[in-house]
Amino acid sequence: MNNVTDSTYRDILKENAVCVFDFGAAWCGPCKKLSPIMDELAENYSGKAFIGKIDVDENPEMTEEFGIRNVPTVLFFKNGELLKDKVANSKQALDEKIASLLN
Repeated sequence: MNNVTDSTYRDILKENAVCVFDFGAAWCGPCKKLSPIMDELAENYSGKAFIGKIDVDENPEMTEEFGIRNVPTVLFFKNGELLKDKVANSKQALDEKIASLLN
């Protein structure tokens, strides 16, 4: 999965119609459980959607801009716009949401 940083995320949003950002932290147990699911989805949607990981401790600008208060948090973007969708962190729910954004 691609790492996203404070200095790269704006370009990523401009260059990709569908983006999924996984906000997490190295010390977060639930983030570690979600990570392999996001890795698999990133592989499955390679070339169709950008799926990236953001470390909240290393990227305070993004964390503040998007109001991240809890990790893991997964945000969805379509054509550069943040969607208000909240999706449970199950593989099926995430997969269905990403697929719906591509249609």
